[in-house]
Amino acid sequence: MLKAVSTFPRIPSRTFTKYILSKPIQFNNMSSFSSSSSSSSSVPSLTYPKFVSIEGADIHSRTKPDGFRFTLVSYNILAQAYVKSCFFPHSPSPSLKWKFRSNAVLQVLSNLAADFFCLQEVDEFDSFYKGKMQELGYSSIYMKRSGQRKRDGCGLFYKHDRAELVLEDKIEYNDLVKSIPDVNSPNDDGSSNIQTVQPDKQKDVASKSGPKSNTEDRGDPNDPRVRLKRDCVGILAAFKLKDPSRHVVIVANTHLYWDPELADVKLAQAEYLLSRLEQFRTLVADRYECIPDVIVAGDFNSQPGDMVYQYLTSGNPSSKQVTECLEDPHIPLCSVYASTRGEPPFTNYTPGFTGTLDYVLFSPSDHIKPISFLELPDSNDADIAGGLPNYSHPSDHLPIGAEFEIIKE
Repeated sequence: MLKAVSTFPRIPSRTFTKYILSKPIQFNNMSSFSSSSSSSSSVPSLTYPKFVSIEGADIHSRTKPDGFRFTLVSYNILAQAYVKSCFFPHSPSPSLKWKFRSNAVLQVLSNLAADFFCLQEVDEFDSFYKGKMQELGYSSIYMKRSGQRKRDGCGLFYKHDRAELVLEDKIEYNDLVKSIPDVNSPNDDGSSNIQTVQPDKQKDVASKSGPKSNTEDRGDPNDPRVRLKRDCVGILAAFKLKDPSRHVVIVANTHLYWDPELADVKLAQAEYLLSRLEQFRTLVADRYECIPDVIVAGDFNSQPGDMVYQYLTSGNPSSKQVTECLEDPHIPLCSVYASTRGEPPFTNYTPGFTGTLDYVLFSPSDHIKPISFLELPDSNDADIAGGLPNYSHPSDHLPIGAEFEIIKE
């Protein structure tokens, strides 16, 4: 449901002082999470990634900034509902506990201090993240997954002293089912406008919620109406940046379906995302008489060579067998990492699967440019040895992000 926003609550800043980021925040009694078999053993500390300047991107800006700057981070924080020792046998058991992980995630977010956070797999939103992020100066939009057994969703958090929310919309990918003719309809000829395609190259691994079949007891997987109903969601939001120009930026946050055997479903979701995004951008442009910039972030469960990635970055997936249910114009998008340092070798790191599934994309224009990106570890770094999550990284995914500069006209 589309929702216009004229005002937003001001959060008292007094509580923010306890999270001042002049130095990394350390856990109290960190040793309590260590093995009781060795009192002298020390638990590794959290890893705090930093933004790395794109070479040559801000040479002029160092002395004279070209415009307003803001940072955006995308992070699949791993829903606690999916955390079980049997799914993460490589992880230290204490590092999987909610008390540890929730505070560790919050510490990482606090240290990054981004202007926008696009978080996926957010559960315990009302009981934890909403209030804790408010204390840090963030307002939020949350979209929970629609399935009865689903407890997580997408959260978009923004600093209300840096950006004003003016319009929001939420995406239910289950709405794709409405585009498929009902096979029980007397006027239906049995044809379908979604075709099965070859699986993506992503390694087929078990879902975090445990081994399951592709059908998940939903019905016939060859029925497109069954195939498309995957309870995935997304958020679209338009913000006026609190700079003198009051520039408008649209931020989209999403989490696409995980199963590599349902590559056609993921592609249909990607097409629906950009279709809705184009409609939303047109509405924002008309209502606020502007040319909004667009940033799309999330966990796309697709690697750089997969059809979803090809579609998002070029409009043309690598396979000729694609979904044809949507005809809206394609917004040109470019990956921040691909256009600067190259896509990282991985954003998801476990013994069962290691690869890049998360992206920050933007629509290139004369008004916006990335000037730095969030660093990622190397595969030989000690803090990721054995796989994630662990004491240094509270999720099986890594945060990614960028600093953007709005160019003065």
